Amino acid sequence: MKRRSFIGSAAAASAGLLTTGGLRGMESSASTDLKGNINHSACYWCYGEIPLDTFLADLSSLGVKAIDLVGPEDWPLLKKHHIHASMCWGAEINLTDGWCDRTYHKTLIKNYTEMIPKVAAAGYTNLICFSGSRRGINDEQGLQNAVDGLQKILPLAEKHGVVIMMELLNSKVDHKDYMCDHTPWGVALCKALGSEHFKLLYDIYHMQIMEGDVIRTIEEYHPYIGHYHTGGNPGRHEINETQELYYPVIMKAILKTGFKGHVAQEFIPSWPDKIAALKEGISICDV
Repeated sequence: MKRRSFIGSAAAASAGLLTTGGLRGMESSASTDLKGNINHSACYWCYGEIPLDTFLADLSSLGVKAIDLVGPEDWPLLKKHHIHASMCWGAEINLTDGWCDRTYHKTLIKNYTEMIPKVAAAGYTNLICFSGSRRGINDEQGLQNAVDGLQKILPLAEKHGVVIMMELLNSKVDHKDYMCDHTPWGVALCKALGSEHFKLLYDIYHMQIMEGDVIRTIEEYHPYIGHYHTGGNPGRHEINETQELYYPVIMKAILKTGFKGHVAQEFIPSWPDKIAALKEGISICDV
C-alpha cells in the first residue's frame, strides 16, 4: 500500500532530527507491566524493516497483544504469536481513490464484499477504509457519494459483525486533498449511515494538525470513534517531550468516555532502537 512507501520515505528523511530526546528516552526503562486500562496496539508499517515474525515476538515481549494494518497474508503469523489484528486492511484501493468519489465504487464494493467475510472468519472485527481525495468534489457531494457507496456494503458488515472504520487524515501536511480531514465531516457520515458497524478511526496526530482541541473533540464525538492512532506532532515521531501533545492526559480522556477498543502507536521511530521507542510510547500511554 502507498502509505508504507510514503511515510517510510518521510522517516528516512527525518531520521536523526530528534536524537537528543530519543537518547534520553532510551536511557530510561519503561515498564512492560501494563496496567490493563488501555488496549495497546502498534502499526506494523512503522517498523517494516523488522521482519513481521520478529516484530510480533517483540510485541509479545512488551505485553502488547494486538497489531494494526495487516492483511490476510499476515494473519497466519499473528495466530502463531497469539497477536490480535486490531485493524485489518487489504480491501482499500489506496489513500486517494476512495468512497467520496463514485468513480471507485464498483471496485471498492467488490473488494469489501470479498474481504468482510475473510475478516470475520479469521476472528477479527475492524476493517479500515478511506474517503479518498476530493478532486474538485465539494464536501456535501462527497459525503453523499460516500453514503451511497458504503450503504452497499454495510448490510454485509452487520451480518458478519465487522466494523468498517474510516480514518481521519490531515490534508495540510501529509495527504493533500483528502476529504475526511475534519472530525465533523466524519461524524456527519456516521450519522447519515446510522450503523454501529461504521465508525471513525481518530488519528490524534492528523487531527492535531487539522483542528487541534483533541480532548474536547474526543469528549464530544466519542460515540462515533471506534479506534485511535497516536503520533508526535510535529514530525510524527516519538510521543514524548520532544513534541507538543501530552498523551497521558489524552489517554485519560479516552478512558473517561468508556472506550474499550484499541489505541495503536503510529509514530515513526527516529531512534536506532525502534523497539525501545515503541516501548517508551506504550509506557507513556499506559495510564
